[in-house]
Amino acid sequence: MTLVSALYAGLLALLFLHLSWRVIALRRKHGVSVGDGGERSVAKAMRVQANCVEYSTMGLILLIAAELQGAPGWAIHALGVSLFTGRVLHAFGFGSTPQIVPARVWGMLLTLGMILVAALANIAHAVI
Repeated sequence: MTLVSALYAGLLALLFLHLSWRVIALRRKHGVSVGDGGERSVAKAMRVQANCVEYSTMGLILLIAAELQGAPGWAIHALGVSLFTGRVLHAFGFGSTPQIVPARVWGMLLTLGMILVAALANIAHAVI
């Protein structure tokens, strides 16, 4: 059995690796071994990476749960695209200097909207 949600887990993992590489590169550039070393650019890159993980994790849990409960493929794709696009937009907007606020806002709206819809759908399916 192939899970559609695996596609979005893989895409989000690649985004996470990209953001991780940015943190590593900035730490090397500034000679920082642990933490941000007081460097604002390192601190910002770390927050972009952490924010991606914080929201992607809950989104993926809900996406996988919806798929395992039998949600149709189109719904899983709609939720997955919303989550992935939201995380990319947020990382781009938040990680840019200066920040690109509309990208950050749209990223959060897509991400939070996905989490809300998936949460309500999972709850409804579980109790009905």
